[in-house]
Amino acid sequence: MAANLDVLQDQFNTREGKRKSLFVYVEPGKLDQAGWAMDCLKRAMKWDEERFGLSLDLDQYKIVAVGDFNSGAMENKGLNIFNTKYVLARADTATDVDYLNIDRVVAHEYFHNWTGNRVTCRDWFQLSLKEGLTVFRDQEYGADNYSRAVTRIQEVRGLRAGQFPEDAGPMRHPVRPQSYMEIRNFYTMTVYEKGAEVVRMQHTLLGEETFQAGMRLYFQRHDGQAVTCDDFVQAMHDASGIDLSQFRRWYDVAGTPVLDCSGSFEKDKFTLTVKQSMNPPFHIPFAVKIGDREEVLSLKQVEEKFVFDMKEKPVPSLLRRFSAPVILDYPYTDEELLHLMAHDDDPFNRWEAAQRLASAIILERKGIPSPAFLQAAKNVLTDPDPAFAAEVLALPSETFLAEQMKVVDPDALHQARNALRKALAKALAGELASKYQGLHRGGPYSPDAASAGRRALKNLCLGYLSEVGMRALCEEQFRKADNMTDAMAALTALANLDCPERLPALEDFYARWKDEPLVVDKWLAVQAGSRLSTTLDNVRHLLGHPAFDLKVPNKVYALIRTFSANHVRFHAASGQGYSFLADQVLALNRLNPQVAARMARGFDRWKRFDPARQQKAKAALERIRDADGLSKDVAEIVTKALTP
Repeated sequence: MAANLDVLQDQFNTREGKRKSLFVYVEPGKLDQAGWAMDCLKRAMKWDEERFGLSLDLDQYKIVAVGDFNSGAMENKGLNIFNTKYVLARADTATDVDYLNIDRVVAHEYFHNWTGNRVTCRDWFQLSLKEGLTVFRDQEYGADNYSRAVTRIQEVRGLRAGQFPEDAGPMRHPVRPQSYMEIRNFYTMTVYEKGAEVVRMQHTLLGEETFQAGMRLYFQRHDGQAVTCDDFVQAMHDASGIDLSQFRRWYDVAGTPVLDCSGSFEKDKFTLTVKQSMNPPFHIPFAVKIGDREEVLSLKQVEEKFVFDMKEKPVPSLLRRFSAPVILDYPYTDEELLHLMAHDDDPFNRWEAAQRLASAIILERKGIPSPAFLQAAKNVLTDPDPAFAAEVLALPSETFLAEQMKVVDPDALHQARNALRKALAKALAGELASKYQGLHRGGPYSPDAASAGRRALKNLCLGYLSEVGMRALCEEQFRKADNMTDAMAALTALANLDCPERLPALEDFYARWKDEPLVVDKWLAVQAGSRLSTTLDNVRHLLGHPAFDLKVPNKVYALIRTFSANHVRFHAASGQGYSFLADQVLALNRLNPQVAARMARGFDRWKRFDPARQQKAKAALERIRDADGLSKDVAEIVTKALTP
């Protein structure tokens, strides 16, 4: 790596007493934003020693951060290459989410030193051997250093919004792909996030102690080798004595399993019936709690029955901690979901009950909540964990909700979801305002989990209050914010409102931060993600703004990818969103085929919409396909999208 860079140096003493030299290289003038990444690196090194028994095997470890790197980071041994987005942080320039992402990505790339470098992949088809395992490791690092419950909720929210649709779309592929045209297109959520879930299921089946014995055996056998996913599973099998032969289907069969469950109660016995959609069946760890009895059921048949002795009919807590990446169907009543939301001792399933209730209100009741749901939401505001309360009160995304519809109507979906937001804001206005004021008073900024959790709930309250006319509160927070988390929360609320305060806030933000590229990316993204009907016109205008450069990947991700993820505006009935994205993909194809291919993924779910939208999306895809000089990267994405 050759560049004009400044360097931050530090040291780390390993558990063996060896002193290691650490370096973080950044672009000139950014040294004051490198300290957090260095802290994260040392924390990751210490955690890997304590949890996995793995120490750094080098005398020096270096991280280099540059602003125009296509990806997030790359784990070249001892010299990691990073996008500045995942290194630079200062309280006034980075949000809590940025701080967390930097912590996780620095840890992820460091963990690759063993799971990816010391033991690596025999061939590209085994990519999840290193990526799925290392994502699992960085997830566990996050859970141990922050809130395990909130970390799990955030992981599943992301999995359902991104990987589940991928599993059901044109880029569907197994965790271990069978073929590819361009390997860069297989750095996907299936390889990474679903791959991590496959490792997590083995951890669930074996338990922490035995799983760690399997890890030790894996390194003992394969240190310095290039191996396969099968070698990893075999180490787990041999260390535990648990037969994982059927489990291996998770690596080689694409698609998200569906568990169709039902319960019957008679003569002091509750019978849980589980049918899985996969045939031949997968081996699925299914964590449940029926009454006081908690266990992990091993599902191995297409249909199985489990009997529990009960004095009265229970409300079953199923798929606890999201023990497998599946879709769970169980005929819960609203009353049962409200009971789980209030009383389940698994925080994930409390959140899940709230999500199921909110989804039903949006999809089946046009966003009109029951008094019982409003009361339950009010109760959540008093939860002792603000970060958890913020997750529970955040509504399911439109992308996730669209996956529940046979034919997606983005306008009706958007309207119903906003109706529920406004109903919650109106019914809970007093409690939201009180909670906001109580959390707004705080000391100096700190990115620690507890402080970030308080800000998350405070800013969620602000977002709801903006729906009922409290624009002045948003403007006041924006003007007085002493950290980027609060400033962006207020700016995001204003960017979604057609109000006089919106434009001056956007102009002031840009004037203040125009010389900080990563902050300008936030400014681009907040406009591209706006729900206003003028969003596409604004995005077109921003293409010619000095803040945007099509040659810089971070700018493309901030503006174009954010717009393509703006469900209601990208999928506008006019088809202009599709045409716009096609134009950008073709322009990028000549500059950066890898980024162009990532943008083309915005078309993945076009077949889920009504015939008129399908026709317009198909025309945009065919225009890309038929263009001269199309790269292999883009051609693979578009060809698969158009395949009947």
